[in-house]
Parts: sequence; C-alpha cells; structure tokens
Amino acid sequence: MASSSSGLFTGKSTSSKLKSVKLLEVLNALEEEESGHSREEIFIAPPKNAAGDFTDEDSGDEDGQRGTHVPGNVLHAFVVPEDSGTREEEEEELQLQPAMKKQKAVVEPQRVWTKRDICPDFSSWTATDPHMEDLKSQELSPVGLFELFFDEGTINFIVNETNRYARQKNVNLGLTAQELKCVLGILILSGYISYPRRRMFWETSPDSHHHLVADAIRRDRFELIFSYLHFADNNELDESDRFAKVRPLIVRMNYNFQKHAPLEEFYSFGESTCEYFGYRGSKQLPAGKPVRLGYKIWCGTTSRGYLVWFEPSQGTLFTKPDRGLDLGGSMVVKFVDALQTRGCLPYHIFFDKVFTSVKLMSILRKKGVKATGTVREYRTERCPLKDPKELKKMKRGSFDYKVDESEEIIVCRWHDSSVVNICSNAVGIEPVGLTSHHSGANKMQTQVHQPSLLRLYQEKVGGVGRMDQNIAKYKVKIRGMKWYSSFIGYVIDAALNNAWQLHRICCHDAQVDLLAFRRYVACVYLESNADTSSQGRRSRRLETESRFDMIGHWIIHQDKRTRCALCHSQTNTRCEKCQKGVHAKCFRAYHIRSWRPSWGC
Repeated sequence: MASSSSGLFTGKSTSSKLKSVKLLEVLNALEEEESGHSREEIFIAPPKNAAGDFTDEDSGDEDGQRGTHVPGNVLHAFVVPEDSGTREEEEEELQLQPAMKKQKAVVEPQRVWTKRDICPDFSSWTATDPHMEDLKSQELSPVGLFELFFDEGTINFIVNETNRYARQKNVNLGLTAQELKCVLGILILSGYISYPRRRMFWETSPDSHHHLVADAIRRDRFELIFSYLHFADNNELDESDRFAKVRPLIVRMNYNFQKHAPLEEFYSFGESTCEYFGYRGSKQLPAGKPVRLGYKIWCGTTSRGYLVWFEPSQGTLFTKPDRGLDLGGSMVVKFVDALQTRGCLPYHIFFDKVFTSVKLMSILRKKGVKATGTVREYRTERCPLKDPKELKKMKRGSFDYKVDESEEIIVCRWHDSSVVNICSNAVGIEPVGLTSHHSGANKMQTQVHQPSLLRLYQEKVGGVGRMDQNIAKYKVKIRGMKWYSSFIGYVIDAALNNAWQLHRICCHDAQVDLLAFRRYVACVYLESNADTSSQGRRSRRLETESRFDMIGHWIIHQDKRTRCALCHSQTNTRCEKCQKGVHAKCFRAYHIRSWRPSWGC
C-alpha cells in the first residue's frame, strides 16, 4: 500500500526497520498464536496541519468515484491489525518522533496471585434518575427529543460560525436558523431516501423529484449553505488538535449527551468508525480481508447503545497516554472521569482486550468504578494460569482463575470454542452457570459451565456495537468533500440514535422504530422551516405530526364552524399552524397527546 501524504505502518513492516521494537515482534507473535488469524482495518487521521485554510476547500465533486478512494493530499492512513490495539500507534510515534533520552523504568511490585474467588468491596447500585422522570413527564415528540442535543444554543452557534466563515471568504451568506434546520432535515432524509446525485432531489423529472425537499429550500441555496458549513473560528484553532475544525461541536455534543444520558449502572466502552468516502488518491486494499475505512472514534455507551461520550482518535502523537497506561486505557479513564461528573457512583464498565489490563483495573478500582473485560495474556502481569494448550485438551467449560491478594482483581481463563482470558475487579466465578453450545460434530446443543463474570460480560458488553448498528441502518448519505464532512453526518446520526433511545425509555404506549422516528424528524424540519416567501412555492402542507413539535401553534377564531380534529364536535376556533379546527379545551391534548406516525411502525 502507498500513501501520498504519510507512511503506512504495520507491525511486521516496522519491526524489521526498528531495532528497538523486538519486544513488539514477540507480542505480535503471541497475538497471532492466540487469535489464529489477523484482521486489518484502515485508520484515517486528519492532517497534521488541520488548522490550515486549505482543509476547508472541497477536494472534489461528490459524484466522483467512491469506495476505496480518499483524498491522499489531506488524510493520513494507517493499516493496523484489529487485535493489536494501540501498539502500532506506539510504533508510529517511535518512527516519527526524534529519539528521546532513555528514562529509568519504574519497577512496580510483583503481584501475589492466589487460587480463590474475588471478594469485592463495592457498594450496591441504589441511584435513581430524576432527570429521566422529568423527561417522561414532558411527553416530548421526536423533534423535542432530537433538540435536546441540537438545541437552540447549538443551532445558533453553527449559524454564527458558518456566517463568520463566509464573511472571511468575502461572501454574504446570511444563514438563518430556519435554513439550517432545512439543511439538517435534508441530511436526515438522505439516510433513508438517497440518490446517486443529491441534486436529483430538486429535478423536475417525475422519477426523482422530491417535493418535500424542493418545497423547503432551493437547490442552489442548499449547495451554498452546505459548502460554507463551519463549526469553529479559523483564527482561534489549536494547531496541536487535528480535530480543531470540529472541536467546539464535539464539546457541545458531549455536554448534551451526558446531560440527558440515562443514569445506569452498566456501560460499554469501545471503538467506532466514522466511514469516509472520497475520490482523490488511491489506497489499495488487501484482497480477501475485511477492511473498514474511516476515522476511529472512542465511544462510551450505555448497554442499550446510548452514546454518552465520544472522542475521535488522533494517535499517540497528539494524545499522550498517562498513568502508565496505553492510549486505549487512557481513553477509558477519560470516559470514567466524564461519568463521574454526575456523581461518584459504582458504575460498571465493560470493554474488550484492546483496552483491558490489570493496571487499568487497579486504577478504576481506586476510583470506585467496577470494570470487566477480556484481556491479552501479556497484560495479566504474570498471572500463573493453566497453559492455553493444556486447557484446550480439557472438556469445554473448563476454567482456571487466580486473584491478586492486594487489590482483589481476578483473572480467569475459560475454554469454550476457544480459550478466553477475562479480568475483573468486581465480579467473580460464583455462581457458575450453564450456557448452550452448538456442537458441529454431533449437530446438537450441549451445556457447558460458564463463570459468572463471563455471563455478565456477554450480556452487557455490546453497547457500542448496538449503537454502530443503529447508525449504519439509515446513516446520512450526503457528504461533502471536506475531510470533516462525514464526521458531521456521524454526529447527526449519533444524536438521532440517542433521541430514539430516550424515546424508547420515555414513551411506552406509542413507541416507533428507528426508521419512523427519523422520518418524523426529517418531515417536521422540512415542513415547519420551509421557505414560503418565494413565488411558486407550494403552500400545501402534508398531514405529518408537525403538530407535536410545540413550535408556533396559536389558537385563533374562524368565521366558519368546522369539526374539532380531536373530539369531532363543531368549533369556531382553529390552530393557525396546523390549519385544523380545534376547541380551546382540546388544544393542548391535540398537540401533546400520544402519537403514532401515519406511516406506522
């Protein structure tokens, strides 16, 4: 593989060039022996000079060739084995940074491991969530839930920064909040209605014209706004931050996500990928290997998939690990710090072997946080468990375990279809349960023993995966060619996912699926914010649930009596926005009652 802007690194290629990474070669060999195969992913980082003006310019037309092509003059690409975690980022740092003076290694006391079950001293979970009860009482519509995150302050901030950026380019854009919401509505709609070219939304051809989009905003106006969409002041960018162009938006979204997050005991931490598609530069992808192309994003979610905290990865060149941890472990600690702003409660965090180490478990235990995760053998700090080869010869369901005497951290090795290492500072072996296992040879289900910490881990670890699945279903399809344009679509999709998760919690009587939820938000945004000032603009309104958006509804007198839309008796008043007859006594119930979209679930 080749890159026009930077080198591409793999564990094997760099180990032959760097004499100081022989230990990494040994660890890679252990990894391959443990996993049996390697999987690669493409990790893209923004340019080092992301604060430069040239990164604001479009690098090409969206209608160009897609797929494995990215702007080579803008992005850095790194090919890393999936199971290698952050060791390749450490190699990158070794190769790109000048040699530093050797520092004396800190010798830590050796742990004493004993064959017994863990005796955790954490308090039980008794916290309540008054904020969620308040949201339930408000009976918010999908638009109301979405605007918990893209609130008025965030919308006005984007409007101001976009207008500022246009003025810097000597363009009088005059963007308003109403127009920005139309743009957001079109981006959301593109997730479930997409064309090869986005201009087809406005074509008069009967096979492509979309009247809801065409009636909301003119094509050229949308293209102009979308080309100047901006999220930071170019005069105040932090040159040490590769994501400085979108850092203010990240800060605002993280604040809103955490403010309205369900207060739960169990959380997941992992990696997500914001896919990027462009056409400049060619990146050859290894044949026969599953490859993911895009930005890596560290994510902390609830067990159901609500995104609580996120941070795009910048590698170890821009994000320095601390506390003696690697980069992944440092990100887990940052997520825990964010959680504890709501109170130092006994949260329980689950993550995979990319992050887990005995040292991380020790740090989280001192913070009063429970943690459980699969772990690589070389991160168990020489825990004397049975050899994996020996354990494989035993029947499935066999396991071995040891506990650190000083800090009550357990490491367990379990044999199922493969040998799994798992570590925890809160959950032990007992009670040992049974789990079903499919036997390929006998073509039948068999029962095998499963320690308690394995069972709880399998139940709670999938939060990030559930979020990724929800985002991938109807993700924003309209992309600009700026390096951060796809990241904006990711943020919108994450906000919609979070709003839908709150809807599932708050609305038990009228729940809808994710598609109906997104359709509702898109239709209300396009209908309620449509520009009706120009001649020829259609005044017809669709019978959507815009009546529930709680914006601009006024009761007025009408000369001719009509039937009330709620109780169906005669009335001489109507809603000015909905243009429906409604009694004064029925007005509130008509606009906040339990709803179900006309297109169903």
